[in-house]
Amino acid sequence: MSRDCETQTIVISGHRADEDVLACIVACLQGGGLVAFPTDTVYGLAAHALLPEAIEALYAAKGRPEHNPLPVLIPDASDLASIISEVPAIAQELAEQHWPGPLTMVLPRSDSIPDIVTAGLPSIGVRVPDHKLARQILAACPFPVAVTSANTSGQAVTTTVEEVLQQLAGRTELVVDAGPCPGGVPSTVIDLTQQPPQILRQGPLTIDI
Repeated sequence: MSRDCETQTIVISGHRADEDVLACIVACLQGGGLVAFPTDTVYGLAAHALLPEAIEALYAAKGRPEHNPLPVLIPDASDLASIISEVPAIAQELAEQHWPGPLTMVLPRSDSIPDIVTAGLPSIGVRVPDHKLARQILAACPFPVAVTSANTSGQAVTTTVEEVLQQLAGRTELVVDAGPCPGGVPSTVIDLTQQPPQILRQGPLTIDI
């Protein structure tokens, strides 16, 4: 299913948004809109994680199959408890070592997260990005934010606003331009619900398990 909307671009310098810009971003997400913004790895496409219609819009914008679960980004490791049902010791250790950073941990999800976010799975991917603006946006949102790479499924990930607009103009309401992403490679993903833990995606971070 395709999606059509008017795309607005907001340019930010210094990797920090003022209160008016933050309010605009939060309002867009609260209204069920999509927002693309830079992270430490690649540009992300974000939606209000507790609004099923917003998550449906995200899947449609990317052309992403709904059986492919979405991760959630949080501003700080202390926010884990609002997303997952339990924090195992290994998750605490990895968070202390690698967050903020390019590590996504798959953990048992909280019942507050809709099934559409996790494709019905009992687990969810969670990450704290090492990017000041991204964390500022996430901290300003009084709700969890599902964020996946800002590209259409099967196409290259995006690290600049120009690349985001080439793929998603007309599919996302807002694009936040704060310059290119410093990383360029999607995060490493580790599934901590399995024993032993399993690396689901190799990224910029090497984890010894």
